[in-house]
Amino acid sequence: MAIVLVVCTGNVCRSPIAEGLLRAALEARLGERAPAVASAGTMGWEGSQADPASVEAAAERGVDISGHRAREVVPQEVLAADLVLAMAREHAEALADLAPRRTFTLKELVRLVEALPSPGPGEPNALLQARVADADELRRSGFEGNPYDEDVADPLGMPLESFRAIAWELDEWCGRLADGLFGRHPARTGAGID
Repeated sequence: MAIVLVVCTGNVCRSPIAEGLLRAALEARLGERAPAVASAGTMGWEGSQADPASVEAAAERGVDISGHRAREVVPQEVLAADLVLAMAREHAEALADLAPRRTFTLKELVRLVEALPSPGPGEPNALLQARVADADELRRSGFEGNPYDEDVADPLGMPLESFRAIAWELDEWCGRLADGLFGRHPARTGAGID
């Protein structure tokens, strides 16, 4: 089974929300054939629960992350992952030496896969690996996307409204990523964010 690793700093705000939303989006498309999704932090607050505002904001979007426990990312996880999704450029840069061709920011990868031809049918693990390889090839050819909008803001210490805004943003980007990797889900509309 393919593995997607989502990474932020403490693994208590952005990456747990993104993990839950991406898992839900992939399972909606692929059911039991969906890749495994996990999260960790570059400075993971080992054993900490997700921030209560993250839990509430995710729940409002239909995802339960109340059982999440923070972990610090370890090199073996990065090496084993088929895709490493960073919440910000700093996280991607911290892990790029371990998996340079499979590490992207979420927004960067979405823009890359949306610039590729639509995916055809295929076995999910092979399709994920092929789409990631094609996205990396496009990136290395000079595709820039929007280098001024690569990061998902860190809501740590902010009011609940900030967490809600981040959860909404992550829901949109995770849905677009699932569409770009595996094909458009029949229930999704054409509206998105750039």
